[in-house]
Amino acid sequence: MLKRIALVGANGQLGRELRQRLGERAIPLSHADIELTDASSVEAAIASASPDTVINAVAYNLVDRAEDEPKVAFAVNAYGPRNLAIACDARDIPLLHVSTDYVFSGKDKTSSVERQRSLPYTEADRPDPLCEYAKSKRAGERYVENLCERYFVVRTSGLYGPTTTPGRGNFVQTMLRLGREQDEVSVVNDQTCCPTSTADLAAAIEALIATEAYGLFHATNSGSTTWCEFAREIFRLAAIDVAVQPISSAEFGAKAARPCYSVLNTRKLAGVIGFEMPPWQEALERYLADYERKP
Repeated sequence: MLKRIALVGANGQLGRELRQRLGERAIPLSHADIELTDASSVEAAIASASPDTVINAVAYNLVDRAEDEPKVAFAVNAYGPRNLAIACDARDIPLLHVSTDYVFSGKDKTSSVERQRSLPYTEADRPDPLCEYAKSKRAGERYVENLCERYFVVRTSGLYGPTTTPGRGNFVQTMLRLGREQDEVSVVNDQTCCPTSTADLAAAIEALIATEAYGLFHATNSGSTTWCEFAREIFRLAAIDVAVQPISSAEFGAKAARPCYSVLNTRKLAGVIGFEMPPWQEALERYLADYERKP
């Protein structure tokens, strides 16, 4: 049983979920305790914590803003994991680093034809990031893989969990806020993925770090949906009467390109930890009951 787990990004959505799940085993490291972009700060923090393993739940995830400030995105998403990988490898400490489905484009390419993908991505599929955020996350993966012998890279998708900003902070809370303020909302319907609860991801991570099955893993709730259909299910479960209009990514007009299909195949993870993460519908219903209906 692991006893000391340094949790970098302890105050984020996933970080807070992991703190609750790991309990006394967690050594919370917030931004005040460790500056990922500073190698000396990372070295000092890991040396002081003296953990048995490290989990990196930090990410610069402002996808559109990253188009204007790619250096900031790379500093956090690429060079931060690099600094952690070096510090962990020097101490022979396993590092678990959380990445994203956005490292894929959603397109299958041949020499002459490009088609939208329709099969979930496995860990063996080649990444093809479209935007600066995705490129920075892919760079972080490569640093961890190349610089740390004992590593887990865990790709996930559309995370939502407890936040300190009610009505904001993740897609579910944003939809709840908009649904209560407006009679109609427009939501992209040509991007297919699998929204994932931080509660279920934290459970999978806890099980994974108890193994020595190092490598790359995909971890999401099971099933798939578009953001538009996800929004409709949010409103149905929350009993909010609002019209949901499907629009295209082009109509939405986001600065950064997103993958049109980024569903992840999670069979490898299930084979290692012994269970599959629940369907996204079940996870959403539990989230709304746990976090949105409290007095």
